[in-house]
Amino acid sequence: MTLDTDFAALSVPETILLWFKANMMDLIGAVAVLVIGLTIAGLLSRSVSRALAKSDKLDPSVAGLLSNLVKYSLWAVVLITVLTQFGVETTSIIAALGGMALAVGLALQGTLSNVASGVMILVQKPFKVGETISVGSILATVQEIGLFTTELKQPDGLFVMMPNNALWNQPIVNFARHPVRRFELVVGIGYGDSMEQARSELIALAEADERVLAEPAPVAYVSSLDDSSVGISLRVWCNTPDYLGLSWDLTEAAKAKFDEVGITIPFPQREVTTKAA
Repeated sequence: MTLDTDFAALSVPETILLWFKANMMDLIGAVAVLVIGLTIAGLLSRSVSRALAKSDKLDPSVAGLLSNLVKYSLWAVVLITVLTQFGVETTSIIAALGGMALAVGLALQGTLSNVASGVMILVQKPFKVGETISVGSILATVQEIGLFTTELKQPDGLFVMMPNNALWNQPIVNFARHPVRRFELVVGIGYGDSMEQARSELIALAEADERVLAEPAPVAYVSSLDDSSVGISLRVWCNTPDYLGLSWDLTEAAKAKFDEVGITIPFPQREVTTKAA
């Protein structure tokens, strides 16, 4: 009876036991490499995570992403090393994995684009959670920044989930990034009213409001000569958190003051001349 015939005559448990005996040293080496490799991978990924967490320049989401990339890369190295212990030709496996990665990348091109845009948003930080931004036709407050999408909340309470790619490829206006903002109020007065008085009243209103910054100083000027009115503009600077309340209050105060001193805010007028036939 030949060796192949003897081997074929063995039962399944006997075959497995024989294989274990023949490959005992390779198995011990593979298990050792696996345990040690995974332990080192875990230690290195945690070390990278702690090091990145100490950096003020990196968002926590970016730190977590980089830490996971390090961990999974080390896992791949450990897996290839273990396969090498059994004499497996890893070159073909790496080539196959590369082909699969390319196919998956092409299939998930849009998704990967969102991931890349999400990483750029987290690194460049054009906005942060809690800041109000305008992108395209969307005006909303940032609620959460993810790798694929960003969650927004509009002023009327509506929820908006925008793909990161759509955010990154458009101009982003951040209303909360700078500490101070300029507010401009334009009021139309009648052609028969005093422009100098209107400017003085607006300046007085601005200087009386403690939210208006002294520097740059408030300025009022004639900004337009319209069909039915003269446009008087008031420009003031304020702290960004005070902008909305100040804009409401100054607009209301200007109307009340002009009514008090007799400066008219005319309705649009049109003169119609009828010629006799």
